[in-house]
Amino acid sequence: MRHILTPFLMLCLTGLTARLGYQIARSPVLPQFAKDLGAAPELIGLILGASTITGVFIKLPAGALSDVLGRRRMLLLGGLFFAVPPFLYLAISNPYLLLSLRFLHGFATAVFSPVASAAVADLFERNRGERLGWFASFNELGSAIAPIVGGLLLTATHNDYQVIYFIIGAIGVVTLLLALLLPVGKPTVAQATPLQGQRWRQFTQGIAEVLSNRSILAASGAESAMFFGVGTLVGFLPLYATQEAGLNNSQVGVILGAQLIVAMGSKPLTGRLSDRLGRKPMILAGLLLCTALLPVIPLTRTLALLTAEGALFGLGMAIVTPSTTALVTDLSKAGGYGAALGVFGTIWDVGEALGPIVAGALIGAFAASGNAYALPFALVAAVMAMATLGFFLLVRDISPKPSSKGQ
Repeated sequence: MRHILTPFLMLCLTGLTARLGYQIARSPVLPQFAKDLGAAPELIGLILGASTITGVFIKLPAGALSDVLGRRRMLLLGGLFFAVPPFLYLAISNPYLLLSLRFLHGFATAVFSPVASAAVADLFERNRGERLGWFASFNELGSAIAPIVGGLLLTATHNDYQVIYFIIGAIGVVTLLLALLLPVGKPTVAQATPLQGQRWRQFTQGIAEVLSNRSILAASGAESAMFFGVGTLVGFLPLYATQEAGLNNSQVGVILGAQLIVAMGSKPLTGRLSDRLGRKPMILAGLLLCTALLPVIPLTRTLALLTAEGALFGLGMAIVTPSTTALVTDLSKAGGYGAALGVFGTIWDVGEALGPIVAGALIGAFAASGNAYALPFALVAAVMAMATLGFFLLVRDISPKPSSKGQ
C-alpha cells in the first residue's frame, strides 16, 4: 500500500478532496445561501469574490513561508482552513457575517495551492510539466464534481444549509487527515539553518529575488491574462447564452461542462508536451487560442458551436496552466519554489478577480449600444493579446534540467 500511495499521489488526492469541499461551498450553494440571507446582487458578487481577494494577499507570503518552514507545515495549515471554517457557516445569520467568513475561508486555497504546487515541483525536475498537469487535473476533478454534488445536496435537503455545510466540513476533515499523512520530505535550505534571523533573511530574500525576476513576473502575468478571460467567460457566458442566444440553463451547463472536461482531461498531455517542446511555445499557443476564441463566442448563437468553442477554450486553458507553472519553477532557484509559486498565484488571482468585475462594468456601459457582450468580450481579448505580446518579448524559454528525479 505504501508503494501505491506515493507522495505525489497523496498530494493529488489531498488536492482533489480540498477542491471538492471548497467548490461545493462556493458553487452552487454559496450564491443561493447569500440570496436566502437577503443579500442584494451587488453584495452576492462581493461574497463570491471575497475568497479570491484573500488569495491576492496571502498566496505570496504562504508560498515563501513554505520555503522557510517546510511544505508539510504549511500544507497542514491549509488543511486546517479547509476543515474548520465550514462548521462556522452553521452559525451564520446575515450576509455580512457570511462575507467575513468567506474572507477567512479563502485562506484555505491561498495557503494550500502554492505550497502544494511547490511540493510537486520539489519531487520532479524531469517531467515536471506533466506531473503538474496531473496534479492540476486531480484538483479540477474535485472542482468538476463539486457543482453536481452541491446541486444534489440543495435538492435533497431542501436548502438545509446546516446539513450541507456540515458535510462540507466533513470533507475538509478528510483533507486535513490526508495532509497529516503526507511525508515530511527533504528539508528546505532554510530549514537546514535553524537560526530565526537566518530564516527571516531567507524568507525576505526569496520574495525579493522572485519579485526582481521579470521572466517570472511575465509568466505569472500570462496566467493572469488567461484567467482575466476565463473570469469574463465563466461570469457572463451564462447571461449571454440565455438572454441573447436563447439557450436554457441546462444547455449552458453543457457548454461550461465541455470547457471543464477538456481542460481537465488535457492537462497531463499538454504538460508532457511542454516538457518536450518547451514551455514558451506551449504558453503562446494556448494564450493565442483563448484570445482568438473569446471575441467569437458572443457572436455565436447555436448550442453546437458554443459547445465546440467552450471545449476549445478549455484546451487553451489546459495548454497554458501546466506550462506556466512549470516555467515559473524552472526559472526559480531550488528551494525557492514556494515564493515563486506564491507570486504566481497572487498575480493569477488578480486576473481572475478583475475579469468579471471589468467585464461587468463594460457590459453595463455598452448595454444601450446593442453590443452588450460583443464589444466587452473583444476588449478583454485585446488585453489578453497585449499580455501575450509582453510574454513573448520578455520571457526566454528554459529547457527542463536533466535529473534523476521523477524516474
